[in-house]
Amino acid sequence: KPRAGEKRENWILIKEHDAHDSDDPEGLVTTHMTSVATGRTMAAITAGTEAIPAPKPKPKPRRTQTAQPPPFQPVQLATLSTTVPLGDDWLHEVKVDGYRCLAAIGGDTVRLYTRNGLDWTTQFGALVPAFAALACKSALIDGEVVAEVETNAFSVLQSRLKHGGALGYVAFDLLHLDGRDLTTLPLIDRKTALERLLAQGSGPVRFSTHIAGRGAQALAQVCSAGREGLVAKRASAPYHAGRHASWLKLKCGKRQEFVIGGWSASASKSRPFASLLMGSFEGGRFTYRGRVGSGFAAREFDEMVPLLTRLARDTSPFAALPAAARHASWVRPELVAEVNFTELTAEGHIRHGTYVALRHDKPAKDVALEIPKGTDMTDHPTDPHATAQGTRVKGILITHPDRLVFEAPPVTKREVAEHYAAVAEQMLPFVRNHPVSLLRCPDGVARQCFFQKHRGDGMPDSVGSVAISEAAGDADYISISTAAGLEAATQMGTIEFHIWGSRNTALNLPDRIVFDLDPDEGLAFPSVRSAAFDLRDRLADLGLPAAAMLSGGKGIHVIVPLRPKAQWQAVKLFSRTMAVLLADAEPDRFIATMSKAKRKDLIFIDWLRNERGATAVAPWSLRARPGAKVATPVDWDELATLTSAGAFDIRSVRDRLTLPCPLQKVTSHAAVLDHKVLERLEKMLPG
Repeated sequence: KPRAGEKRENWILIKEHDAHDSDDPEGLVTTHMTSVATGRTMAAITAGTEAIPAPKPKPKPRRTQTAQPPPFQPVQLATLSTTVPLGDDWLHEVKVDGYRCLAAIGGDTVRLYTRNGLDWTTQFGALVPAFAALACKSALIDGEVVAEVETNAFSVLQSRLKHGGALGYVAFDLLHLDGRDLTTLPLIDRKTALERLLAQGSGPVRFSTHIAGRGAQALAQVCSAGREGLVAKRASAPYHAGRHASWLKLKCGKRQEFVIGGWSASASKSRPFASLLMGSFEGGRFTYRGRVGSGFAAREFDEMVPLLTRLARDTSPFAALPAAARHASWVRPELVAEVNFTELTAEGHIRHGTYVALRHDKPAKDVALEIPKGTDMTDHPTDPHATAQGTRVKGILITHPDRLVFEAPPVTKREVAEHYAAVAEQMLPFVRNHPVSLLRCPDGVARQCFFQKHRGDGMPDSVGSVAISEAAGDADYISISTAAGLEAATQMGTIEFHIWGSRNTALNLPDRIVFDLDPDEGLAFPSVRSAAFDLRDRLADLGLPAAAMLSGGKGIHVIVPLRPKAQWQAVKLFSRTMAVLLADAEPDRFIATMSKAKRKDLIFIDWLRNERGATAVAPWSLRARPGAKVATPVDWDELATLTSAGAFDIRSVRDRLTLPCPLQKVTSHAAVLDHKVLERLEKMLPG
């Protein structure tokens, strides 16, 4: 208020804490360096140079009336997680509370689909004009319909769909634009294109902004503001239909969908029922999940009673039911309800549940209990393989599944087992029928680890063996041929798998050559990447195809798959000659000897993997180092864009498993190390 005698109007603006504030005092002045008024950078302003004309809005492309909207495609879903992912490659969006919706635009037509492909253009009709006004010929946009952009309570949305009212749309992904499929592009590129598309529009269709990194701070802010949570998305990931670990749900509280299976009578005349009996479908069985008795007002009762009456049945739909619920009234399990709750009991039952709303957009058969990544599956016996002692993965009992193996990011023993279950199909072609050495870390990677190559007494049958002659006689070496074998090794605390370069049936005939490009500590990754390309080209000149594999540490393995024809002695001599040839040609880049003292600012071309009994880390193996990185095969075009030998970790590597393995593709064209190759090599030698 003005003081006595003051005529001017005083004012003050107070900004509340939200998901966009920061403790970084330099965040604004180091990030936003371009004037929105003139288009000049800070340097241009200091130099007094002319303003850059702002780009003029592009005219709206003319849509042909015959153009068709892109067809519906299955949407990507987020995996529930209790762990906030680390790093700037994760984009954090505020989780909105609405109906998932794909907007398909083409010609004079707009189609709005639910997550399951139902055409709800009529139900969401208030949004059609806003989509029709977008400046594109065609598009397929992924997002969420909410009550309005500023008010996204789900109960408000349902009321407005039934009785009318303003709708909003939060757009967070762009799958197609003007006839081009964008799903293979990184998320950050898709969001950039989406933001440009929506920049010229206005009204109820808004862009979903995000925060790069700083996930823990962002989650704390949205939770304190009373929001539902965040969705963390990997910026570099393509769009995958279905549930993938590149999208993670981070919730402030516990909230899931359950299916109504019945109701219990109320002693009060003001309530038509006391509680609803909830369930979920696990492996085709309708499993009892407990009761929900709060969250109902007159409007909810008026909506629910006719639906329960219509779906009434005489017998329980649950596969098994506690005695306390035997006097309930039953319904066909078709209604999906969203429920807030504090926790699940040891029996997997809802504790302190509160009804939120019905979900008409989700089929009941698709509702299964969501178990967050990083929680103990044994606490929730929805896992058919869980026992009191642990949990089973690929039929192998994993004890102490919640034991922390990696501390940063936190990774449990169960997650390690799940990793090897996920990569088994890609990994086993390289491990099967080879002697294997295990790097075991029973107490986690921060404690003592040790290698084991001999099969010990008491190991399970799924961990096989191969007899190999040693100086002291024959010894049983470990050999693994199945996914169950990988899991059994994991149960013993194995983190890394290292393989021989020859097969059990031909131990003296190697089936690959491995050049491990190992840089000095201070050498940047681009130098290693460049070295890998140079080595690839040298090998190609000899007629030898090669593949690249990120080591998960500092270096790159350049691998030459071989048909097992040449003896170890020849392969060892060849690999040593190649290493010395490069080191002699460019001594300021390479070294072919192990000496740490001589390796300053150089790359050691480690050729010593190529002798009988030597091993190298297997493709798709975890590395027992901070970060839970994975030794990952990559194709050469991709390698040119990568910035680290540890580009993929236990979570991000899952995005690659639906793609062809680059190393397997080269292995199908394995070469022979014959006299022709050696003659070409001889011509490369100086003198």
